[in-house]
Amino acid sequence: MRKGLKYIAGKIDISRDLILLLVIGGLYSLSIFLSNTFVNIYLWKQAGDYTTIAFYNLGVYLFQPITFILAGKIAKKIDRVIVLRLGVIFLSLFFLSVLLIADQAAKYNFMLGSVLGIGYGFYWLAFNVLTFEITEPESRDFFNGFLGILQSFAGMVGPLLAGTIIASMQENVGYSVIFTISFILFIGAVICSFFIKRRQAEGLFHFKRILMERSHNKNWKRILNAHVSQGLREGIFLFVISVWVYITTQSEFALGMFNLFLSGLSFVLYFIVTKWVKPSLRKKSILTGALILYFSIYIILFDISYTQLMVYAAFIGIAYPIVNVPYASLTYDVIGKARKAKELRVEYIVVRELFVNIGRVTSIVIFLTAITLFSAKVIIPYLLAIFGLGHLFIYFFVKDIYLGSTGKKDVITKEPVTDEKNR
Repeated sequence: MRKGLKYIAGKIDISRDLILLLVIGGLYSLSIFLSNTFVNIYLWKQAGDYTTIAFYNLGVYLFQPITFILAGKIAKKIDRVIVLRLGVIFLSLFFLSVLLIADQAAKYNFMLGSVLGIGYGFYWLAFNVLTFEITEPESRDFFNGFLGILQSFAGMVGPLLAGTIIASMQENVGYSVIFTISFILFIGAVICSFFIKRRQAEGLFHFKRILMERSHNKNWKRILNAHVSQGLREGIFLFVISVWVYITTQSEFALGMFNLFLSGLSFVLYFIVTKWVKPSLRKKSILTGALILYFSIYIILFDISYTQLMVYAAFIGIAYPIVNVPYASLTYDVIGKARKAKELRVEYIVVRELFVNIGRVTSIVIFLTAITLFSAKVIIPYLLAIFGLGHLFIYFFVKDIYLGSTGKKDVITKEPVTDEKNR
């Protein structure tokens, strides 16, 4: 496997831990794509309203940032790999809970979302910190790109396999099978985590210090604003589109085909972006992808059919890799050049995720308020048109980030002379 990765990466050093982290990321992605897309449909079929699904997702995005803060404290006192295992365990508990609650899941929507949010919080804190530690600036575009390839492959295989299983079995049996497979995949991820080198951090957890660093580091402030914008789009897009596909087709298999088409194109584009988008092209790439993402919304906004949804899937399948690879790499580089990044890398990751979830929670709360005041069928297209601007605003926040790589204006914001003890 390492030889194959070396061929793709070229002269970039590929460590065992980097490979293990990619394997864990792949298992996680396959499990989530296999089941999580269909949890929203599972709830829709039980309750038949957007409110139930929105509260489920609200539980996810409220508890995820809270858990990030707790996970950050644990990571500074114990070990990042332990935190990763905690995340996978809670994700396993989520799927076990769905299996046990079964046809009563809609009644426990917020609770289920909360358990999933806790799992996400532990998992992504550890995964992001380990990514920062295991990769170097020259290997980050490769790592993020290859992880995107694995995610796209999982996005092709997972939903299609799940849709096929559900369509070929009695509904409850089919859902039970895919939730069980997800549970087993997470156990595999736990096993892989035992082979990653233990990584402990010393010192106290300086959450407030890094939160206030926005006042001293303009690059950090800009990247955090970009993450709020990212969250504003993701908050409702992550569940509304899949519900629209199901409502339009009344078929889990059709939803699987939608994700297969989307992820298939992303799979190809991640290869291309990983190979060709260099640091000097990151901002242009983000703008190009963001424009495609936004204007593709209008394909399905006011008139919708399965054909239009598949065309939409094609556009966003192309756009996401063009945005995500350079955006993720730029984020890690901003953190890498920030004040005391080595000692406080956990805190930087926690604060970043806090801001993403501020955006997600904001958009879901506005969504819930809007569908209470207006007809969901009428108001949702307008909400998508507004919040769909989120990734486009990412570009306007990151375009002025400079990291000292061009020899011109590209310099990191200078640190002010302050008493470190008073911050």
